[in-house]
Amino acid sequence: MSSSRAVVISGGTDGIGRALALRCLERGDAVAIVGRDAEKGKAFLDAAAILGAAGRAHFVLADLSLVGETSAAIAEISEIFAKLDALVLCARYYRSTRLVTAEGFEHTFALYYLSRFVLSYGLVDLLDAAEEPIILNVSGPGSGTGEIRWDDLGGERDFHAPRILAQGGQLNDLLGIGFAVNRPSEQVRYALLHPGVVNTSFSGEYDLETAAHIEALRATAQPIDQVLPAILAVLDHPPAEPLSATVMGQRISVHGPAFDETAARRLYAETRTLLSRVAPAAPGVSVARLHRVLDAHRRPPEPNPR
Repeated sequence: MSSSRAVVISGGTDGIGRALALRCLERGDAVAIVGRDAEKGKAFLDAAAILGAAGRAHFVLADLSLVGETSAAIAEISEIFAKLDALVLCARYYRSTRLVTAEGFEHTFALYYLSRFVLSYGLVDLLDAAEEPIILNVSGPGSGTGEIRWDDLGGERDFHAPRILAQGGQLNDLLGIGFAVNRPSEQVRYALLHPGVVNTSFSGEYDLETAAHIEALRATAQPIDQVLPAILAVLDHPPAEPLSATVMGQRISVHGPAFDETAARRLYAETRTLLSRVAPAAPGVSVARLHRVLDAHRRPPEPNPR
């Protein structure tokens, strides 16, 4: 990548996303973060001004658990940048109890998976305009598909928050596989990355038992600054392969049963079906446009795309 880049970070108002955004600004990049908290967005812009980077910092206000607002965020990002070098997907929020969004999706499924699908495909044209574009999905690659309940992705029948979170990580693996299979862009690389347990804000709403577990994790969790170099290394030197996965600094294979291409195709088809049921949630925003983007970029997969 060139020394000055355009970077979008979902979930950039907290934790790893915010720290990465500020580090990128320090290095001279232009950065737009996406989040739902206006006060945290203002705090980020204030911090950017202290760094002397006010002109290169942007905050896009959007509730990424809503497809309509995610689509609106894509439109706003397209007004900010003519090209996009990196899309970093960090947005996640833990809920011990089940919450359904106004669009009818379970919240963790909507935020942790569905928003990342919509952003990945919805921003592909901007990414295609860059020299070495990359999508970096911060999740938990390599755990297989055992937690996915295809007939109950929203946990309506038997909600268990840890399983729903684990399912979200596995769905993101399949998102990356599907992106590599569909090849909506010849240039964009898709990287799955798990930095390990990091002492972030652990954004969420926890029951007492889970809250106690989180506090215990903090005792041994890595400081955020300790994991940023590994993340920046992927952004600075995108892997040559269409799809890659890294766990705690070590590359892992994206072949074999843990990365199931058949399941990825199934998820892609089911996601498109789910999106077709969503009504526009903001003036001028059309989910149908996202489908046109998907149709325009989809092509028959080549043998062994990974």
